[in-house]
Amino acid sequence: MEEQELADVAGRLYALPFDEFVAARTAAAKAAAAASNRLLSQAIKTLPKPSAAAWAVNMLAHHRPEAVRELRTLGETMQGAQAALDAAALRELSRERRKLLAEAVSAARLAAEQQGRAISGPVASEVEETLRAATADAAAAAAVQSGMLLRVLTADGVDRVDLEGAVAVPSALGQVPEPPVRPRASPAAQKPETPRPAGGRSGSPSRPKRPPADAPEKPRLQAVGRTPRPPSPSILDKALAALAEAETAAASAATETETREEALQEASGEFTRLTAEVSEAKQRLRALEASLEAVRKDREAAAAEAKQAARAAERSRRTADLAKERVLRLRNTPD
Repeated sequence: MEEQELADVAGRLYALPFDEFVAARTAAAKAAAAASNRLLSQAIKTLPKPSAAAWAVNMLAHHRPEAVRELRTLGETMQGAQAALDAAALRELSRERRKLLAEAVSAARLAAEQQGRAISGPVASEVEETLRAATADAAAAAAVQSGMLLRVLTADGVDRVDLEGAVAVPSALGQVPEPPVRPRASPAAQKPETPRPAGGRSGSPSRPKRPPADAPEKPRLQAVGRTPRPPSPSILDKALAALAEAETAAASAATETETREEALQEASGEFTRLTAEVSEAKQRLRALEASLEAVRKDREAAAAEAKQAARAAERSRRTADLAKERVLRLRNTPD
């Protein structure tokens, strides 16, 4: 079985509506078995059904791929700015990311609805979390762009995103580029000053003395011990890196706060609207109940009058029958 065959089948399956996945997977496995491709058939059977949030992200990747590409490009730019310790650029890019994430989540909602399934608020939050992870890690971006995501992705801003069991066919991701490396201070700036020998004149470098020809060779360990250690990052580099990470975390926290506030405002507006609808419905219910009671009384009165009319009609009919019998008797009686 070739991995590309499985990737092609998986790409078609994970582009389907959520409720059609299982039946389509079974049909694909049967088709592979009928073609005498047992290995492919078994591999198709083991393809997991994605979570609701992962499915929504897959719908975005399949039906709005340009939104995923924009996020991936922005993520690469942010990673480069973070590697360069460019705090100003990171602040501007964080604002741009908030805008793109909001647009991408809305696009994912629309794509999911067009495929027959609306996503809830919590699922939309997981979609946003996954898309944010795609901007923080190149491998996560490739996983999202593959359209074969199985679960939600998360990023802490420090470690690489965990993709274990996150993609249906991991080999389909290909070679993912490594993240940019932060620049180190130049060796010239970190080169320690050469100590002056005691009693030496300033400005005259001291020359090492050559050992006598008959002097014993120094142990190799001693020579290794004198090898200077590689220069460590300067305090300024560490401070700049910490500043960049702190600003990135603060921007992410601000984004999360804005998202939660928007969700709160939306929920508050929905609560107010539903409260008004309930109040209006209660008023209508009271009016309908009053009308129902009036109609019930009218029906009871009409029923009573109908019974009286029926009784009167029965009495009249009997009276008419008696009169008719009397007339017949009188006609048959001789004078």
